[in-house]
Amino acid sequence: MKEYIYSRNAVYETLRAGQRQVFQLLIAEGVKQNERINEIISLARNQNIQPQRVPRNRLDGIHRQHQGVILQVSGFPYRDLADILKLALERGEEPLVLLLDTLQDPQNLGTLLRTAEAVGIHGVVIPKAHTALVTPAVVNASSGASEHLLIAQSNLAQAIALLKDQGVWIVGLEGSPQARKPSQIRLDGALGLVVGSEGQGMRHLVRNSCDLLMQLPMRGKIESLNAAVAGSIALYLISQVRNP
Repeated sequence: MKEYIYSRNAVYETLRAGQRQVFQLLIAEGVKQNERINEIISLARNQNIQPQRVPRNRLDGIHRQHQGVILQVSGFPYRDLADILKLALERGEEPLVLLLDTLQDPQNLGTLLRTAEAVGIHGVVIPKAHTALVTPAVVNASSGASEHLLIAQSNLAQAIALLKDQGVWIVGLEGSPQARKPSQIRLDGALGLVVGSEGQGMRHLVRNSCDLLMQLPMRGKIESLNAAVAGSIALYLISQVRNP
């Protein structure tokens, strides 16, 4: 399957990560030759891809937010949960895994993937169905960060069971009265953070599979944060504990 990655940061990071097969690099005629465009061209040529100058309306027909550059590539290469655990072992670190329970919005998924990559997470697990996938829109929303991540598709309850067998503590992010504050939870060990879907939260089976629940302290007048914001804050709280 082939797809088109659009926008400069997404194209740049896709080329830099080198996870996908690259077929074409299209650059709009008349686009300003700045540093990022030059970097994109250099990376493409290093992969034996010669950039093609094409009329801007050809890129407009693929996606309106192309920023003068589009990359045709193979589909996103999903990995296995075993690859994620192997990466943690290679780094000599306790595993840190983000599990996303049926997020629907590509922007939310992209935001969480960008945060996950920034804090050095070992990998992300998403369900096999009823969820946003790593589409070009998600790559763009993550500003290309998704391309540097190991992302697995799995039955979430089964993935949680496997992680528990490997000594990983599973923490579900939720705003319920039963949930503990971050200061009441040890976050520096082997950890899986579960973030539920927009509006619905975690599904019943996934929630019951968690070792404990964690809530973010709320001091303002609003009652909750959306999944991407809450998940990003939780990831940074965990990162601060693991890397003081």
